[in-house]
Formats: sequence, structure tokens, C-alpha cells
Amino acid sequence: MGMWLLWFWEVCHYWGCSCGGGMSFGEMLTFLYYFKILRRPDEFINAKRSKYGDGAGMYRSHLFGTPCIITCFPAVNKFVLQSLDTFILDWPTVDLLGRSSLVAVHGKHHARLRSYVTNAINQPDALRRVALFVQPRMVAVLQSWALKGRIKAYDETKKLTFENIGQLFLSLEPGPLLDTVDKLFDGLVKGVRAQPFNIPGFAFHHALQCRKKLEAIFGSELEKRKNRKEVVSNDLMDGLMQIKDDDDDEGDKLSDQEVIDNIVSLVVAGYVSTSLASMWAIYYLAKFPNVLEKLREENLAISQTKTGDFITSEDVSKMKYTNKVVEETIRMANIAQILFRLATKEAEYKGYKIPKGWHVILWVRYLHTNPENFDDPMCFNPDRWNEPAKPGTYQVFGGGLRICAGNMLVRFQLAILLHHLSTGYKWELLNPDAELIYLSHPRPVDGVDITFNKI
Repeated sequence: MGMWLLWFWEVCHYWGCSCGGGMSFGEMLTFLYYFKILRRPDEFINAKRSKYGDGAGMYRSHLFGTPCIITCFPAVNKFVLQSLDTFILDWPTVDLLGRSSLVAVHGKHHARLRSYVTNAINQPDALRRVALFVQPRMVAVLQSWALKGRIKAYDETKKLTFENIGQLFLSLEPGPLLDTVDKLFDGLVKGVRAQPFNIPGFAFHHALQCRKKLEAIFGSELEKRKNRKEVVSNDLMDGLMQIKDDDDDEGDKLSDQEVIDNIVSLVVAGYVSTSLASMWAIYYLAKFPNVLEKLREENLAISQTKTGDFITSEDVSKMKYTNKVVEETIRMANIAQILFRLATKEAEYKGYKIPKGWHVILWVRYLHTNPENFDDPMCFNPDRWNEPAKPGTYQVFGGGLRICAGNMLVRFQLAILLHHLSTGYKWELLNPDAELIYLSHPRPVDGVDITFNKI
């Protein structure tokens, strides 16, 4: 039993459940059995379907310390994601990301922030700027990997991603300050899904300390920017400082706390998703050399038409096969395996009631691994994107108005990385049969240990 309790605690630690004294384990041990022991996470849902049938694609459960409804089919997921007043985003550790951040606010405040962030990082002009910003560092980093000859892609893609985000969001160049900020964010991220115990020795307590130090660093940077005579960096922090409620000069700007909260939450979101997607792309291209060959062919053709060492956002839009590889990588990576919502009032779906105060867990991972939605879903096959996915079956970035604001930025950065990887380098997995782990995010247990060399 002691081993089961250890496994149970590890998931609680990663996934942020709040199991108080006397609280039932519910299905946590079953969850752990499929995710950590069998390492076949999709069997958790398949077992429910086998036992209870499909119904409306909803199952009552008790997970992460709370009664909940699990949803795993496109139609019911759509119902939940589009009922914004009934099912609200609920983060148990919202203090880490910020109570005024994009992930925590609702209504008009959310719409205002989301509109700005989307324009700042997803629109064509923004993506042109991103292409100029990220490529010099990306090219230099890939060259450094080749000099090393052997790397762990999990660690190296995290470092590369953070350097790019530091530049785009905060105009931070590589150096001691960026290294400090990186370590603080690493500590903060580990606390986002941790048991929320503010006690020394616990991940959540350490994350809160990291958050306070980040606030101090960003607060100091804000003061410097307020006292300068003109805007010179044009990064995300500057943009957040300039947001107004109205177009006229009297519109209210974001408070310092709002700027800091949103920088923190957006860095966390961009850091995790982009680095993990990059790692999985390297992994799958090593596993499927036929895909890498087609990718290389397309990108070598692009290289012959570009001027200089770098590609443009217009080039990326022409890279049809590359963009299919991007979508397939993100589908299989399943970075956000589940989404959490809270029922603010009783709801009914196809005769089934969802009680007020219960959590709804949208099991989006299952959408992407269910053979009813994707043929041979565990095969890495970019050609499946010759046709669009069935409606509602592809929700890698969530859905509805809460869809990840940086979804195009993640895709765009990955496409640029694929271009430089495929045209200049070759690599091999040192442990091609390495087991996969699924908590807190799916990844090979060896961190994708590879040899890496110039072509």
C-alpha cells in the first residue's frame, strides 16, 4: 500500500489535487495504474466506455480530490467549452499565474486582454517580426548542438525556447539575468500543478517564492520603462503597458500588477508548449525518416528561393508539408492532456445532469488518440492533414473563446525550427525504444538523447 500512496502523492503533486483528510481517493489509484504503471493512459477512458457504454460521452468520477464529470467526445466538449457562463476556467494555483492574468479573468476584461495578445503575437505583422527575432539565435543554437555532437533534446529545446521568449516578451538577451529568470520560471512551472501547500519543502511554496522574485525583477523593469522618454523595445511588456480601454487618450491602462501577471502567465504558456512540441518534432522525425526526407525536400526548395540565411513568414505560409508536420507533431504530443472547468450552476446535457460545484474534466488527449477520430492515431502521419480533421476532434489548444491565444506563435516557431533542422542537420535517437512517461507532460524517459551533426 505504501507504494500506491507514493504514486498517489506524485500525481497529486504534479496535478494539483487538494485531497484533504478523510477525502476519498476516488479513482486516483486507477488513474495512476493506467498512467504510471501500464503507461497506457488512453485505456483509462477505454475501460469506462467498455464498462458503461458511450452514453453522451460523459462519466461521473472522483479525481484530484473532487467529484467531477469526465467528457471525452467532441459534441459534449463543445457544449462545455461554449457555455462560458456555466463552465468557468478554474485554476487551483491561480496565485502563481496571477489573478489578473489572461487565464484567470472573465468577461470584458478577458476579451480586452485576449484581443491585444492575439494581435501582438499571432497576426501577420507580429509573425514577420517573430521570424526576424528568433532565427539568428535558433541558427546559432543548432550549430552549438552540432559542436556538442550529443544532446538531450528535452533540455536543449527548453533553453532555446526560453531565450526566444525572453527576447520577444521582455527584450532580455542571453546572460546572467536571463539565466536567473529562467531558473525562477522553472521553479514556478513546477508549482503550477503542485499540491497547494504553502509550507517550506513543498513545490508550491518554492513556486510562490520564485513568483515573488519574478515580480521584483519585472517591477523594476516596469519602473525603468515608465521613466524613459520613448518606447524603444516594442516587446510584449511594452505592448501591455500601452493597452487602453478606449482608443482615446483618457482610456485606462493596465496596472503594474496586471502587466506583471500577464507577462508571467504568457511566458509559462509559451515556454512549455513550444519547447515540448520542438522536442517531439525531433523525436518523431528520427523515428520516421520517410517524413524527414519529404520535409527536407520541401525546405531545400524554399532555401533556393530565399535571400540570406533566414526565411520569412511568407515562406512559412508556402511550406505546405512542413505545416502538416507541425499539426501532426502537436496532435501526437498532447501537451495539454486534460482541461479543467468548474460548473457554476447545474447543467443538463442529453438528459444527464452536471451538478453545480462539480469540476468538468475535458479529456482532450483522447480526442487525438481515438481511432474513431483519426485513422491509426499512434502513427506519425502528416499526410493525414491532406484533409481537415473531423469537427471537434482536434483540440490541442483547447476550444471556444478560451482557445490558447498563442496557438499560431507555437506553430510558427516550430515551422521555422523544422526548416533549419531539416536543411542543415541529421540526428539519431540513442534510445529508440525508450519508454514514455505521461506525467506531468508526455515525454520519453531519456529526454530524447540524440547524436546531432551537420549534414
